[in-house]
Amino acid sequence: MEKLNHISASPHVRGPMSTAKIMKLVIVALLPTAAFGVFHFGLRALLHMVVCIVTCALTETVYEVLTKRPLTVLDFSAVITGLLLALTLPVGAPLWIGAVGGVFAILVVKMFFGGIGQNIVNPALAARCFLLISFAGYLTDYTCDVCTGPTPLAALRQGEELDLFELLLGNTGGCIGETSTFAILIGAIFLLSMGVINLRIPASCILVFMGCMILFGGHGFEESYLVTQLCGGGLMLGAWFMMTDYTTSPITKGGQLLYGAVIGALAAMFRLVGNVSEGLSYAILLGNLLVPLIEKITVPRAFGKRPGTLLNR
Repeated sequence: MEKLNHISASPHVRGPMSTAKIMKLVIVALLPTAAFGVFHFGLRALLHMVVCIVTCALTETVYEVLTKRPLTVLDFSAVITGLLLALTLPVGAPLWIGAVGGVFAILVVKMFFGGIGQNIVNPALAARCFLLISFAGYLTDYTCDVCTGPTPLAALRQGEELDLFELLLGNTGGCIGETSTFAILIGAIFLLSMGVINLRIPASCILVFMGCMILFGGHGFEESYLVTQLCGGGLMLGAWFMMTDYTTSPITKGGQLLYGAVIGALAAMFRLVGNVSEGLSYAILLGNLLVPLIEKITVPRAFGKRPGTLLNR
């Protein structure tokens, strides 16, 4: 009996990296953004990260202990969720906001749907939208000791001039992890070099977004307007670190291009005609919900099959 072969469901081919290793690489890639957030906004930004990460990890552990499921906290997916959630919060928000969001992200969005790999939307973004709906006053107040002026997108709507270098560097208002494009791109280049992500989703999103802004933004190819739209909100953080989430993005190459394009178009539409200056979170969540349809229409046709044959019936 000891020599009986173990039979399990397909697929049987394993990838070169485990889930835990991928998550560790993503954490490393987020460190420049997180470090700049602490440098720019102060130690309160670090407290938000600690609260969100600890809440997410504890929620997952307690749920799995109570339901007698195998513990998965060491795959670091809960840590990623907590860190991303913290990076999408204004530094002036109460610390309990991150705790509430962490419980919602892990318990409702992730564990109630079966755990890692089963959630249909990005947990961190779903939690942010839940907080934005429930506690809008806290989530839309970006004033703090460091930045008392409007965010770049709000300043753009008011017709104010922006220093593009300061914008790229991140010396502006906004959420903890969205201000520094330089820091975000350092992490993105690291993920690309390690093979964790590819260019299809971020590139298609950014290109379609910029195309929509050029065509419908009313400013044409005006440099300051386009750079502010690209780097002034959460687009860069979302494109490189949230849209590329394995669980909630398509696996087909064509599907990834279409997925990025859809989110880019939605994000542009929300910014141009929405009541708020930023709508990327909602655009990504809608894109997540469209993934099954996108994969269905972009799956490659099996070799040798033709429409109308018995093989396709």
